[in-house]
Amino acid sequence: MSENLLENVKRYYGETLSGSADLRTDACCTPDALPPKMKRLLADIHPEVSERYYGCGLVAPDLLSGLRVLDLGCGAGRDVYLLSRLVGEDGEVVGVDMTAEQLAVAERHLDHHRERYGYQGSNVRFIHGEIEHLERLGLEPSSFDLIVSNCVINLSPDKPAVLAQAHALLRNGGELYFSDVYADRRLPQALIQDPVLHGECLAGALYWNDFLQLARNAGFADPRLVEDRPLAIADAAIQARLDPARFFSATYRLFKLDGLEPDAEDYGQAVTYRGTLPDHAASWSLDKHHRFVLGKVQPVCGNTWHMLHETRFASHFDFFGDGERHLGLFEDGGSGIPFDTELGRLPDSSRASYC
Repeated sequence: MSENLLENVKRYYGETLSGSADLRTDACCTPDALPPKMKRLLADIHPEVSERYYGCGLVAPDLLSGLRVLDLGCGAGRDVYLLSRLVGEDGEVVGVDMTAEQLAVAERHLDHHRERYGYQGSNVRFIHGEIEHLERLGLEPSSFDLIVSNCVINLSPDKPAVLAQAHALLRNGGELYFSDVYADRRLPQALIQDPVLHGECLAGALYWNDFLQLARNAGFADPRLVEDRPLAIADAAIQARLDPARFFSATYRLFKLDGLEPDAEDYGQAVTYRGTLPDHAASWSLDKHHRFVLGKVQPVCGNTWHMLHETRFASHFDFFGDGERHLGLFEDGGSGIPFDTELGRLPDSSRASYC
């Protein structure tokens, strides 16, 4: 079954779709409400690359200069070229995709982007391969600072393998930062064989709670939700086949760190944001439930402490507490579906698990 699914995906993205306008739902479409800086950078990307974009989020976290980045399911390379600009000439971006037609578009414009960015040499390379088998591609374990993926993991027939391989390729303190489609329930297996439902990033969507468990099993102990939005399915025939399931586009960040715990534990620790992250002088958000305000001492759980203290963000915070004394569960934790369930609805923080 896995081989059939992969062949269906190759055909859908290599032959059926000629561009994003051919999509029948908005599952594989990034909203227009992008930060102005990102809109300016995306305007520099070659039109043919942009036209073959099928992502559902923005996989460009803060503080990327000089990083080594891997893009899983890079397609025609839009995110690779955006990240190429953000990591700078001293960084590197590697894109992996199994669809030859998509990679041909990406590789056609290597010189265009190098010249546009004023680089002496390209800091980008593309590899033809499957994201379920990254171990076959000659990539060195523990060699990447950041791994991204944009609406691709849902298409994989072996999601545990993708997450495990990503964990193996990350350096300690690195992160998997990716956008994808999730469902509010487990979907019938019969749907996944439909090439349209699968290709439109719906039939392969994980039930969000199953994803959290898979991530933890792969070594990512505390997945953090960055942002999410409900998806509208305008195609009535597709909607009828999927009812009553609801779908969400969501971005997660998963840190590879030793010592993270499955729950929010209180060790009496706190941090203060220094206001030094570029473009975030007044405040900065780690995830959907952690916004740090300049100069304010804010209590955090042990996991959040580690995510700041042992990653590239450490120099932008002051840290308080040695973590030697455990005080029980961190206050304000909870459980439930983490996503906003209605279009236009304000998030209800009591339904999410965070610290």
